[in-house]
Amino acid sequence: MPVKIPITDNHMHIDPRAKGLEAVKDFKRVGGTHIILVSKPSWTLGIAPKKPKDFLPVFEETLKLSEKIQKLGIGAFPVLGVHPAEISKLTEYMELSKASELMKGGLELAASYVEKGLAVGLKSGRPHYPVSKASWEVSNEIMEYAFELGREQDCAVQLHTEAVGEPELQDLAGRARKSGIKMYKVVKHYSPPLVELSEELGLFPGVLAGKGAIETALEKSPRFMMETDYIDDPKRPGAVLGPKTIPRRTRKLIEIYGEDPFWIIHKENPEKVYEIEIEI
Repeated sequence: MPVKIPITDNHMHIDPRAKGLEAVKDFKRVGGTHIILVSKPSWTLGIAPKKPKDFLPVFEETLKLSEKIQKLGIGAFPVLGVHPAEISKLTEYMELSKASELMKGGLELAASYVEKGLAVGLKSGRPHYPVSKASWEVSNEIMEYAFELGREQDCAVQLHTEAVGEPELQDLAGRARKSGIKMYKVVKHYSPPLVELSEELGLFPGVLAGKGAIETALEKSPRFMMETDYIDDPKRPGAVLGPKTIPRRTRKLIEIYGEDPFWIIHKENPEKVYEIEIEI
């Protein structure tokens, strides 16, 4: 008997220069129903920003893709922002202080889309690779500004960061808490299955659905979302995980755990975090 429950990917990129909507069709064919659609870095569109409004084509493309995805019968909810790795690109041709202003300006523009009801959250974070102490400090300031914008808009903030364990999650939570943002709206994208610690800190994990991770998380609690971080890059087909991963993994795990935890993971959790409706 076919399973008919919502299946939501918490972090997916779609690129019209790559597989594009064909990836969404793959997702749908195996049972996927909803996507949190995250804007791509500016350089993947061939943009080298010099002023905040240079991020607008990135945001507009994401919104257009969201509309096209919805026409395919898949729920799509845009998350817009400035990829934290932009700092390394920008400082190749401008001072660090200017890069900081530019990235904060880009986040303000992203927040304006949330204010208009066109996006459900912001994307920020800090580099996932070694950078200078100065760049690290500035990146944390930019991320903290994103938390402030998230508080103002009462919206989710998805974090792209370095690999995390308890110390890193403690640090991220502390920085978020200072802003006054609702802690459950702080989403640790590409999270390991540290669901108990995340709940204790108030953060909401988007657990990467790699081998064994969902099973580990489920042994503790269904208080997480599942994601692939599918990047839709023609040079890296299927990276990070392919678009069929979460529907297939969910169906397989239902055989072991039953449907109940997946209604929470794929419907109740994203509805709470993003204030959206996951209909089926």
